Amino acid sequence: MPFDPDTLRYDAAGLIPAIAQDHASGEVLMMAWMNAESVSRTLASGRVTYWSRSRQDFWVKGESSGHLQHLVEMRIDCDRDCLLVLVRQEGPACHTNRRSCFYTALRDGQEVEILKPMA
Repeated sequence: MPFDPDTLRYDAAGLIPAIAQDHASGEVLMMAWMNAESVSRTLASGRVTYWSRSRQDFWVKGESSGHLQHLVEMRIDCDRDCLLVLVRQEGPACHTNRRSCFYTALRDGQEVEILKPMA
């Protein structure tokens, strides 16, 4: 069956959360937002394209940093209100220069940094 991005369940702002995961390791890299157009652009180009809520504009991951995300597969959750984007990540995924945005763990009531910035 052909895919239609309009069949996804977007929030009131027209956005859907997209979780980026390394396709080979399974590591969760980041979460960002997409709208119907960024979903279509990602599928057409193979370059993961998000919607920047702060800039109100499309954001091709790695376009300015060189830390590209290449689409391997896009998955839709059972409620059609969240996406899992399996990617081949070049360099860090996080703007803090870490491999993943999830670099802080809560352990025994304390925040612990578990990933250092990449060199």
